[in-house]
Amino acid sequence: MTEDGTSDRAAAPASDTVGARPREAVRDYPRPPRLEPSKRRAWVVFGGRVIADTRRALRVLETGHPPLYFFPLADVRREHLVATSLRTWCAFRGMASYFDLKAGDRAAHSAAWQHPWPLAGYEELAGYVAFFPSRVDACYLDNERVQEHDGDAYGGWVTSEIEGPFGGGAGGERASATSQHA
Repeated sequence: MTEDGTSDRAAAPASDTVGARPREAVRDYPRPPRLEPSKRRAWVVFGGRVIADTRRALRVLETGHPPLYFFPLADVRREHLVATSLRTWCAFRGMASYFDLKAGDRAAHSAAWQHPWPLAGYEELAGYVAFFPSRVDACYLDNERVQEHDGDAYGGWVTSEIEGPFGGGAGGERASATSQHA
């Protein structure tokens, strides 16, 4: 505070916040990725049904990518998950196994994944599943609809507070049996 009672700190530019949330630049995210809890409501809609809804998500923040949101299996309607034979490898989190989604007459191929035996530092991910926003009807963070990450390989959740540019976009690496982004 200055002598006249005003703040001696410069006010943050309006572009540094979205509502009450600060902007996050993916270039500032760490490598190796950081795992952190999120108390924000995250939910997924597929086939006209809410198939996952939690305030206990784990968020993965990795340099150059929008955040991943992993849902505890207890907060997922598991009857909609159908295990597939697809496996990929992430140098940080380890092997990923995938699920197709089924809801009524709707199906989505490899729309969700988990790390059943995560590597050291990511053990908390055991028992959690993540969803590709582009392969479901909609994903929401609080009441904001998540935007699809161009290119789809990473499965990150793009919201108004997340600033790019994002890796793995159009022309970038796509999910495959050798992908390191799942």
